[in-house]
Amino acid sequence: MFTLQTITLDATDPTDARAFYEKAFGLTDQISVRQGPGTGPGRPFTISLVVSQPSTVDSLVDSALAAGATSLKPVEKSFWGYGGIVQAPDGSVWKVATSAKKNRGPATREIDDIVLLLGVADVKASKRFYAERGLGVKRSFGGKYAEFEAAPGAVQLAIYPRHALEKETGVPLDPSAAYGIVLGGGSEAFTDPDGFTWQAGDHGTHDRDEHDR
Repeated sequence: MFTLQTITLDATDPTDARAFYEKAFGLTDQISVRQGPGTGPGRPFTISLVVSQPSTVDSLVDSALAAGATSLKPVEKSFWGYGGIVQAPDGSVWKVATSAKKNRGPATREIDDIVLLLGVADVKASKRFYAERGLGVKRSFGGKYAEFEAAPGAVQLAIYPRHALEKETGVPLDPSAAYGIVLGGGSEAFTDPDGFTWQAGDHGTHDRDEHDR
């Protein structure tokens, strides 16, 4: 079995992008950045930060906006909990959310889980593709959603219908746009049925370092 190990995002200014992620969310190791055209709007993926309570959502969203992010959906309560969606300066879309509707203690900036949500054409087909490559399925809801096993502390991978992802973020998908993301994991490079590129192991981190030199 293999798991998602790294995420590498394209950015026109990798130094600024890394500074944003550290200032906005306190992320230093989980997300790699390399020189590229940027992810831009309309790419079929989002990155979710799952936290324990509403005050933590507020803290992270506020710091993201202060660091230069754009609000796509203001923080609000919903049937599922509490959360909001922002777009980072490099173009990537981030959701910060909790299933809790009330605070249980003092505000923190602790992130419980990071989830990369890919918008796919056919959830069942993509789930089968990844399962056949050795990625363990953690939970699945037919053609609506699937989530895969992750190593402790690693980014979790999930898949979702593209039209549902578009509705959730409020950003129309651009089928002609380059994705601007590379996933790292497993023993060999491959491209999935929806065009997402994987590189072996932690290649994304090496790409980041090469662009820095």
